[in-house]
Amino acid sequence: MDVKDSNGNVLKDGDSVQIIKDLKVKGSSATLKRGTVIKNIRIGEGDEAVEGNSDKIKGLRLKPEFLKKV
Repeated sequence: MDVKDSNGNVLKDGDSVQIIKDLKVKGSSATLKRGTVIKNIRIGEGDEAVEGNSDKIKGLRLKPEFLKKV
């Protein structure tokens, strides 16, 4: 199964992505701002198929429709 970003580009393990919309993080008071870069992603299973770490928050699971490949 291919995981595609908001622009239709195929995402692979190790890619870097940029967040295209401010996102609230469940279980935290932090917000990921638009333009934040997530490096070295991993492709997982299910609806939230992209896993990665930001500078502030570790262990993120994100939906690919809120990301674009850098």
